[in-house]
Amino acid sequence: MHSQGQAREPSNPSGMPATDDEIREKYLERAIRELNAFTRELQACPHCPRGQLMPVLGSGHPQADIFLIKHSARPAEVEEGVAFYGRTGNALMKSLKRLGIDPLAVYGTLCVKCPVLDPAMADTACMGLLVEEMAIVQPKMVVVMGPDALSVVNDLEVPLSQQLTADPGVVQRYTPSIEALYVPSIDEALDEESAKREFWAAFRVLGEWWGDLPPY
Repeated sequence: MHSQGQAREPSNPSGMPATDDEIREKYLERAIRELNAFTRELQACPHCPRGQLMPVLGSGHPQADIFLIKHSARPAEVEEGVAFYGRTGNALMKSLKRLGIDPLAVYGTLCVKCPVLDPAMADTACMGLLVEEMAIVQPKMVVVMGPDALSVVNDLEVPLSQQLTADPGVVQRYTPSIEALYVPSIDEALDEESAKREFWAAFRVLGEWWGDLPPY
């Protein structure tokens, strides 16, 4: 997955956006600015006992249609400081390719962004930052990976949100503008064949959803 990029210079800097492309460019520029500010806020967060380690940042397109959420980081993600890095990221990219989903339409992040020894030590206020992150990206689909992530998402105070259920592979309504898909933990599916099959059976529904998404 790709990390946050830099915005291009606006093509019409002296006036109001005149075309759909310029309007989209303005929204992208704003999302990039807001994610950069969010990153600075996260890096300055004093609540979690993470020592000298830095938070693990989300990665992907700032205006992604698909917003992936898993609970906490694996060692490779902690070392790199980026969510969905290493084996988890490689498995995800293979799954997206198999489903024909453009990786540039995906953003991935963690509930527990600070690499604490025990995810249960994470401060609830830090996990609540997911609300701000989701509001910046404004996805059409949230994919919640595993029961721990589901518990966190259901505790978030997202405006007009509904409680999600642990029904793998079932598209649910999360907010009036966002759908949701619950799938098993991708981390637990890396080494165990039956867990891998269960993950894929649920995750492949995302490909069907993507195929039905109206073109821009």
